[in-house]
Amino acid sequence: MNEPLVIAGLATSPLELISFLLAVTTVVLNIRQKHWAWLFSIASSATYAVVFYDARLYGDMGLQFVFIAASVWGWYQWLHGAAGVSTAPLLPTFLKPGGRAWSLAAWLAGFVLLSTFLDNFTDTDVPHADGFLTAGSLVGQLLLAKKKVENWHVWIAVDILYVGLYLYKGLVLTAVLYGVFVLLAIAGLRTWAALARERA
Repeated sequence: MNEPLVIAGLATSPLELISFLLAVTTVVLNIRQKHWAWLFSIASSATYAVVFYDARLYGDMGLQFVFIAASVWGWYQWLHGAAGVSTAPLLPTFLKPGGRAWSLAAWLAGFVLLSTFLDNFTDTDVPHADGFLTAGSLVGQLLLAKKKVENWHVWIAVDILYVGLYLYKGLVLTAVLYGVFVLLAIAGLRTWAALARERA
C-alpha cells in the first residue's frame, strides 16, 4: 500500500495520496461548517499516522491520534455544543483577549514539552520543528472544535511552516497539501470572521 508512485512529477505513495484527498475534503467541509468534516478528519488522521511514522515525524504521528479523539469531540460540539442549549449547533465566535493569551501560553508550553520529549526519546532529526508545529496544531484543533475564529490564524501560521518541514522530509504531496491548507485557512478565516461579526 505504500509503494512509491509519481503523480504530476511529485513522488508520493498511495497512502499519502489517500490521506491528501481525505484531508482536503475535511478542510473544505470545515469551511462550509458541515459536521461530516469530522468523519473525514478521523479517516485522514488514521492514514496520516502511518505516513508520518514512516517519515519519523513522531510528533505529527501522535498528533493524528489526538486529532481522532478531538474529531469525535468536535463533531459532538458542532452538533450539540452551544452554551446553555444542549441541542443548538455551535456558531463561530471570537476569542476574548484572555483566551488569546491562554492559547499562546498553551502553544509555548506544548512546544517545550513536546520538543524535549522528541529530542530525548525518539530518533527524529527534527524534534524542535516537530514539537513546535505539533503544539500549534493542538491549539488550533481545540479552537476549531470550539468554533473560535482564531483557529484559522493558528492554522495559517502552522501550515506555512509545515510546508517547509514536509519538503525537508521528502513528503512533497503533503507539502503541496499544506500549501493548499494555507489558502483554505485564509478562506475559512474570512468566512467565519464575517459570521462572527454578524452575531456580535
